Amino acid sequence: MTDKLDKSSAGAPPEDTPRGGEESAYSGPPEAIRAIPVRHYGRWVSAVIVLALLALLVNAFANGDIQWNTVGDQLFDSTVIAGAGRTLLISVLSMVLGVVLGVLLAVMRLSKNPVTSTVAWVYIWFFRGTPVYVQLLMWFNLALIFPVLNLGPIYKDEMTDVMTPFMCALLGLGLNEAAYMAEICRAGLLAVDEGQTEAAHALGMSHGKTLRRIVIPQAMRVIVPPTGNEFINMLKTSSLVYVVTYNELLRSTSVIGSSSFAVMELLFVASIWYLVMTSVFSVFQYYLERYYARGSSRSLPPTVFQKIRTNLLSIGRERSAA
Repeated sequence: MTDKLDKSSAGAPPEDTPRGGEESAYSGPPEAIRAIPVRHYGRWVSAVIVLALLALLVNAFANGDIQWNTVGDQLFDSTVIAGAGRTLLISVLSMVLGVVLGVLLAVMRLSKNPVTSTVAWVYIWFFRGTPVYVQLLMWFNLALIFPVLNLGPIYKDEMTDVMTPFMCALLGLGLNEAAYMAEICRAGLLAVDEGQTEAAHALGMSHGKTLRRIVIPQAMRVIVPPTGNEFINMLKTSSLVYVVTYNELLRSTSVIGSSSFAVMELLFVASIWYLVMTSVFSVFQYYLERYYARGSSRSLPPTVFQKIRTNLLSIGRERSAA
């Protein structure tokens, strides 16, 4: 037999619930929790150690036997600027050659033809497996194997006249870069879903048109970031063409340093120019990546100027609120 319900307390409000005419016990919002931040003493200690080491390094260079006024005087020397221009020229041309051959090799590597795929694999295996320095020396001394370049009725000349320092540098850097670009392009092409190709073929598009209009534009999102890194690396690797007597930035500064007995100062000059060129092209790489990210990201990453503007606005709001 069930117990009778106590109707007197069934619908009664809780004890702390205010009734009509009674004063509420709720006096206001709860007191804010006072959060005490955790003290990270290790961060301060490590920051002090890093700053101390940095100060020691700066002091060592400041008190070293370095004529810093020579660095400033030679920074915009006509010979140095001409060498920087040749470094930029050989880097751009070698990168263009590497990208064109790299795309071709990537397509050959993915081909179902065993001959073309094998030839592309052997090319990549050889040029990735041997140092760039050795390849430059091989092109520079090619006349020891082929004294005359004979292309029949098209062209015939002495190999020493054909393999100028510029040509040795272009072939040495460009052909080596093609092997790396081939793998980058192959990874980008494989990143595109096969359904894209099947849909294009279903619409009647040829294999070449599908590659140009469908696959490559989507693969660029994967190809562009490592390609930018490769070009920045090319700017630095171009210093190796010093060995084939191409008068680029490092050779120009080394000649001036040897004649003026300011070897270290001119090396600083070369380093500054390399830093300037790599920094400028890093900005170009960022905007190029941002351009090709339009199809994959809902919101594009902010540019440098947008970040500065956002930070300035946030600082202004904090000051106005204070």
